[in-house]
Amino acid sequence: MIFNAFERLVASRYLRARREEGFVSVIAVFSFLGIMLGVAVLIIVMAVMNGFRQELLSRILGVNGHLTIFSDGPAIENFDDLATRLMAVDGVVSVTPQIQGQVMITTGNSATGALVRGMRSDDIEARQIIASNIVAGSLDDFGVDDAILIGARLARQLGVSAGGDVTLVSPSGTTTVMGTVPRMKTYRIAGLFEVGMYEYDNGFIYMPLDAAQRFFRLPDSVNAVEIFVGDPDRTTAAHRGLQGALGPGYRTVDWQRSNAAFFGAIQTERNVMFMILSLIIVVAAFNVLSGQTMLVKDKGRDIAILRTMGATRGTVMRIFFLSGASIGVVGTAFGFALGLAFAENIEYIRQALQNMTGTQLFQAEIYFLSRLPAVVDPREVVIVVGLALILSFLAPLYPAWRAARLDPVEALRYE
Repeated sequence: MIFNAFERLVASRYLRARREEGFVSVIAVFSFLGIMLGVAVLIIVMAVMNGFRQELLSRILGVNGHLTIFSDGPAIENFDDLATRLMAVDGVVSVTPQIQGQVMITTGNSATGALVRGMRSDDIEARQIIASNIVAGSLDDFGVDDAILIGARLARQLGVSAGGDVTLVSPSGTTTVMGTVPRMKTYRIAGLFEVGMYEYDNGFIYMPLDAAQRFFRLPDSVNAVEIFVGDPDRTTAAHRGLQGALGPGYRTVDWQRSNAAFFGAIQTERNVMFMILSLIIVVAAFNVLSGQTMLVKDKGRDIAILRTMGATRGTVMRIFFLSGASIGVVGTAFGFALGLAFAENIEYIRQALQNMTGTQLFQAEIYFLSRLPAVVDPREVVIVVGLALILSFLAPLYPAWRAARLDPVEALRYE
């Protein structure tokens, strides 16, 4: 649809309503604000949801393997030979034998549960999300005299620091003639790590593999083997190759199955939020429709004069279509810019609001992450902008059609 200079001039004059048409102007302003805020909020919320998923995924797949192999029996023996066979499978990047177990960690008057991962020093150093996030102590001390690594939030909860001691209590005790005695041992803290995910920083302990074997009574054995593949989204293909190398007596769990409920909930929430927030744009589009309908009614005399001066129905329709669509297009453009700017600086905005209000706006205990992430997906931005533009173009069509169908004789009969 091509608009000439005359149509653009008249449409712009109708957008600048006079004082006696103030209510129409108010509706136009609210329509503009509604579309702008709707587009901006949709972009921001989708960016935050994408950021949540990406941050959680990077941390979950950084701390945990893409696939984990367990034995049907009590332990996996000859695990180094098994690791060699698994490394030969196409697509496998690394294989990490380890011991996983739950303990109670105590110090002074504090006690809490934790998950122990027994790993070799070389495997810990290769796990970059741990090795590059040591916030106190040193990774070089890991394994020296059975020294361990614990999460920084767990250390703060227990009131300990690097160089301090903690006592680990195993859930399975030692049977004696006096009954079952809890098995416990004191370890020195070599360092504190903070990966930025509350669940890991507040509940994980890394212990040397040989120390874990002694503590959990698995001599020369492990109870899990973690595997990293080249493409975490193609674990199904790697799973088939691993089954051939493993043979019977093992079961394999991939990250998608173990976290299916978690990421499924994020995806569902993301889709529902998109649908709900899209209603803001829909409501704003209805405001455009009602505002343009009122404008057509108020401008009946002007429309009749334009028609008697030679303006065609197409000209009148394009004038009112342009005046209504301009509100949506400009609102979409401002919303697009506002949404991108807000998403790009959302963490700084959160920090500023926290400083002004003195309240915690993003608690890691609830949201798992220590910072507010935002990742803008260009495809989703195109969908949001496209939706807003389509509604902006559809809303003024009916009022513009009504204006074009207005009979000049009837409009001027009582003038």
